[in-house]
Amino acid sequence: MTSSVFVGVDVAKERLDVAVRPSGEGWSEANDEAGIAALVARLQPLGPALIVCEATGGFERPAIAALAAAGLPVVVANPRQVRDFARATGQLAKTDVLDAGILALFAERVRPTPRALPDAAAQLLDAVLTRRRQLLEMLTAEKNRLGFAPKPLHRGIRAHIRWLERQLDDVTKELADLIEASPVWRAKDDLLQSVPGVGPIVSYTLLGELPELGTLSHKQIAALVGVAPLARDSGTLRGKTPRVGRPCECPDRAVHGGAVRSALESDTKGLLRPSQGGREADEGGADRLCAETADAVECDDEGQQPVDDSRIQNSIQLLARDGALPPGLRAARWPA
Repeated sequence: MTSSVFVGVDVAKERLDVAVRPSGEGWSEANDEAGIAALVARLQPLGPALIVCEATGGFERPAIAALAAAGLPVVVANPRQVRDFARATGQLAKTDVLDAGILALFAERVRPTPRALPDAAAQLLDAVLTRRRQLLEMLTAEKNRLGFAPKPLHRGIRAHIRWLERQLDDVTKELADLIEASPVWRAKDDLLQSVPGVGPIVSYTLLGELPELGTLSHKQIAALVGVAPLARDSGTLRGKTPRVGRPCECPDRAVHGGAVRSALESDTKGLLRPSQGGREADEGGADRLCAETADAVECDDEGQQPVDDSRIQNSIQLLARDGALPPGLRAARWPA
């Protein structure tokens, strides 16, 4: 019986390093049109069960497109997952050749599911969104420079700001035209903008950055975006629940956990708000904060979560002032 073939391709700006399992074969190709064509021609006779590449900021796109067009099963893996897998196997060194071998081993052991690649229109929408994010970053940087630059430089900076603003308007209009040209995107855009608080830019960002929206369950989409809490409990330890998901690449990403965190922080401040009876803190709120603070101290001692000592110390001082802090907790770490 013929064993399945698994291929790992480490992508750099100028080179593609290839590793094949279980044969152990490896070679390199140039990351250009001729090298990619040679890669496809060499892999097709092998009939690989799976090819895994890492996402490298766009350098992998031509190779991925060529492999997919040739009908080869290819997956773009999350670099964090591959790096964690490498550490789990004891591979701490990192070179392009070693990375290709780890990618091939990752394909053989983990076997991630191949997914349909975005079509040309979706790739164009993502590229325009990326360009808009870049223009926003440059515009913010120039406005910040204007505040402390010498006066002789103000004229040039203001001229650049006006040019960036015109470019930003053009890119935003191009986004609207792309959405309008597609009946499917237009229907999704209308549905998204029917939600209170969702405007054109939020809708365009969701369509380009989160195409899975509408095809996954609410729990799956929350985990993908990074707003679903993940348990970190061990024995009697009840750690904080971090949120891990798709990284937020742009400041105007519509779906993120910032609002949730802000709400939690404001609620914590509310626990310390004096009641109508005077300076005495609300007993229930103080008890809850004491429990959360003790839990945070335990997390820090166990090395599970970093703790902001200054914030906890301020909370403890306020509670100690009002007589709501258990003496054991105060003596355990901070003097009265």
